[in-house]
Amino acid sequence: MLQETIDEIADVLGASATLEDRAFQLLAYAAQSGDIDVVRQESILRRRASDGVRAYFEGYGIATARGRVRIPADAELGVLARVCVPLRHQGVTYGYLWLLDDGTLTEERLDSVSGLVARAATVLAQEARRRRDLGGHLRELFSADAEERSWALSRLDLRGPVTAIAVRASADRVAPLWTLPRDVLADPGFPDPGPADRGEPLVALLAPAAHAWELAVRIQAMYGTAAGVGDARADPEEAWRSWREAVHALRVAGRVPQPAPVAAWSDLGVYRTLARLTPEALRELAAETGGLAADPELARTVEGYLDRAGHVQETAAALGVHRQTLYYRLGKAERLTGRDLADGEDRLVVHLALKAARLL
Repeated sequence: MLQETIDEIADVLGASATLEDRAFQLLAYAAQSGDIDVVRQESILRRRASDGVRAYFEGYGIATARGRVRIPADAELGVLARVCVPLRHQGVTYGYLWLLDDGTLTEERLDSVSGLVARAATVLAQEARRRRDLGGHLRELFSADAEERSWALSRLDLRGPVTAIAVRASADRVAPLWTLPRDVLADPGFPDPGPADRGEPLVALLAPAAHAWELAVRIQAMYGTAAGVGDARADPEEAWRSWREAVHALRVAGRVPQPAPVAAWSDLGVYRTLARLTPEALRELAAETGGLAADPELARTVEGYLDRAGHVQETAAALGVHRQTLYYRLGKAERLTGRDLADGEDRLVVHLALKAARLL
């Protein structure tokens, strides 16, 4: 339908036409007519516009425009003049129609394709609703119940490998999920299944594994919170396991082992175990740090020492202190915790307690 519509628009106007969604991903394009510039060429070859091109055109206010926007040529950048027609349906912009303008696209001629433009906008709106409905099946697909998963799979056309992504939604920011790639399923109101459910919904996504990390970074930035990424699963029926991992990774994101707002399950190390604990169990474990909690510098020293498997010279160098200073701090830590850091089991308890304290 979109391809037929764009071909008809191009035929009526005698102009090169391109149709893109809100994320500047190419949806359809008509045969080239007349001159071509780098922007149109790259958009067709790469199937989407670059971030720089997107920023350039959004600078003309197309994202909020209610009508056509004429964009002048820029010889320095090699950009030809064009007309951008936002594809709006019931007040929402779902995409853009781009027309290269050789100076013949008068308002009267553009009015002649208004019906075709409205048709394209309606198709995009219907596609957005369809994707929303499909995203609603994630609750069954991510269920631990095999029958529910089977029911969801019968209604979804999925190919592996796939990866689940969990994002903590911000109450004051709503991401335009219809701008996500069409092969991504999303549910913006997914109940939090974690042990520390805050009563706030998560954004649940299922994406092709090849670009899951890039997508997680992008949507985390849209919400401005944190995101967790599960491991890939070749069989979509196993996507629920990836979802559980994504939720656990979300608990760690922005806290440990690095303050990065996006965390991958495969990179969590010991936090893969700690993230599964209930808040009560974490607090009990963190209490084993004893008086270390009241001395952040001492806690960092002990954690750094244990992270380096007890190598004094390496730890002192990393902390920028003399070895005697390190020995003094370790002795103080032993007195506060009542643990012997030369004993393997005591070291393990203190190490895990410090990691648990980070999660809290």
